[in-house]
Amino acid sequence: MWHSFSMETGIDQGVRPELLQAARRDCGVARTLQVLDGKWTTLVVRELLMGPKRFGELRAALGDPSAKTLTDRLRALEHQGVLTRTVYAEIPPRVVYELTGKGRSLQDVLYAMLRWGDENPA
Repeated sequence: MWHSFSMETGIDQGVRPELLQAARRDCGVARTLQVLDGKWTTLVVRELLMGPKRFGELRAALGDPSAKTLTDRLRALEHQGVLTRTVYAEIPPRVVYELTGKGRSLQDVLYAMLRWGDENPA
């Protein structure tokens, strides 16, 4: 795609119009970053896109973040309606985390991140 820069407006003419409209504090990009805030949050969503998981399974899949950090991230995602936490009345108790429809709707966002990361290695 060819890009041109307008000296008059200071805007790259190849930028999608939707992104030009998004240049405000409460735009969709900012709201998405509020949901995916924190070092482990996006990776938690990535793991749960594969299916429901227990706490220990998530910790192992993520490379063993601290229990407190993972608990904080899971609580925040639950509070935002991105995942559900189901406690089964068993001994010992079993707790399973699963994405909601809202959480599953982040799949395209994570796929875009995957593609960008693959195309732009560090």
